[in-house]
Amino acid sequence: MSYAYLFKYIIIGDTGVGKSCLLLQFTDKRFQPVHDLTIGVEFGARMITIDNKPIKLQIWDTAGQESFRSITRSYYRGAAGALLVYDITRRETFNHLASWLEDARQHANANMTIMLVGNKCDLSHRRAVSFEEGEQFAKENGLIFMEASAKTAQNVEEALSRLLEQYTRKFRMVSLMYLMSPMESKLAMQFLAKLEVLVPRLPKVAAAAANGTIHDQ
Repeated sequence: MSYAYLFKYIIIGDTGVGKSCLLLQFTDKRFQPVHDLTIGVEFGARMITIDNKPIKLQIWDTAGQESFRSITRSYYRGAAGALLVYDITRRETFNHLASWLEDARQHANANMTIMLVGNKCDLSHRRAVSFEEGEQFAKENGLIFMEASAKTAQNVEEALSRLLEQYTRKFRMVSLMYLMSPMESKLAMQFLAKLEVLVPRLPKVAAAAANGTIHDQ
C-alpha cells in the first residue's frame, strides 16, 4: 500500500516494562501475556490517515537489557518520536529513566518528540510510582506524559495519537519555515515557545530560518 509519509517511532525503557506488549496493542490491538525477551529489536507497522493522507508508522521495540544498549542506540537515527516506558509497579524502572532519556537525546535527531508512558496502570494496587511523580519527571524534562495499560489497552491508542499530534504539528510548522521570511520565522518560533511545545530542541533548519540564513524564494 502506498503512503504519503513514513514516520518511525521507537519504544525504549528497561526490560520487562511492557514495551513488546505495547507494540502488539499498537499494531494488532491485542494482548499477549507471555513474551520472550526482545533480542536486539522487534518491528511492527501500521497505516493511519492524517489530513486525508496515508501515513505509514514504523514502530521499533528495543531490548531493555544493558548488553543491547549499543544496538538500541543505532535505531534512534531517523526516529520522529519515542515512547519512554517504565513500569509503575517497579520503582527501579522509573529510577533508570534519566539514563534512557540521556541516551535518546544524545543519539536521536534534534526534533524527536518523546512521550513518557507509565505502563501497567491496571495494577494500581501494586503501584510503586505515583502518577504525580511521573507527571513531574515529564514536566521537568519537557516530555508528554500518560499512564497506560498494554493489557487492557487503556490509553494505548491515546498515547500514540498524542505523540503523532505533537510531531505533525511541529512537522507542519518547520516545513512552513522554508517558505517564510526571516521575520516570519522568528514570529513562528515565538509562537511555538508560547505554546510550550514539548521538544527539547528545535530542528536546525528552524534556527537557521530565524537567523535569516534561509530565505523565501
